[in-house]
This record gives sequence, structure tokens and C-alpha cells, in this order.
Amino acid sequence: MAVNDPVADFLTRIRNSIEAQHRFVDIDWSKMKQTLAEILRDQGFIENFLVKVDENQRGTIRIFLKYTKTRRPVIQGLKRISKPGLRKYVKHDEIPSFYGNMGLSIVSTSQGVMPGKKAKEIGIGGEILCLVW
Repeated sequence: MAVNDPVADFLTRIRNSIEAQHRFVDIDWSKMKQTLAEILRDQGFIENFLVKVDENQRGTIRIFLKYTKTRRPVIQGLKRISKPGLRKYVKHDEIPSFYGNMGLSIVSTSQGVMPGKKAKEIGIGGEILCLVW
């Protein structure tokens, strides 16, 4: 089945796996999803991920979810902001910071997909993809 919004599908699969308290989740591979997984890993929201790509540029990302010692998920929420039907662009000084800078905003800029904090430091805006807390 074709997916119209791959980023929303990525976030929904993670959200559903966290609700079911799964150890990992498998998601269809794309460069964008791999970049999102790298950002989530670097910011400490997931443990790690593995990528398996075959010769046809088709593959799978296995994301290992992160939980606390009391089995509470590290990711408390995920929200898609910019959607295919309504894109949301922001300037560098309008990139949201929330939960006392503990939340993560992910921005697609002209220099690639990056955390909102890094985009603010560089001084570039772009399309705000999602919020993670």
C-alpha cells in the first residue's frame, strides 16, 4: 500500500510501538526516515537503529525504543506539524522550543534535516516536520 505521508507513518509506527511497549519497530527505509532516526538517536530519544537495504534501494530500519528502568518510554509524545496538505515554514527565530528546551523540534532546511536547536544556532529556518517530547 502506498503511503502519502512517510514522516507521519514513521511517527505513527513509533507511537504505536511505544503504546504496546515493544522493544523495537521495523519501518520501511528511506533517506529521510534514516535521518530522522539518526536525530532521535543523537538526541537520546531512542537507543539505536539498524538499516538493511538491498540492491533495489528497498529496505528496512529497525528502531530500538528506549525505556526507563521503571519501563516508562523516553518518548512521551510525537506530533506531526507540517503536513502534505498544509506545509508549515518558520524562520530561525520562530523555531519552537518547549518543555523547558527538553522537547525536540525537527526542521527540514536547505542544509538538510536537523534538530531545531542546531538550525537556530546556524541561523536558518525551514519546514518544521515534527515535535518530539
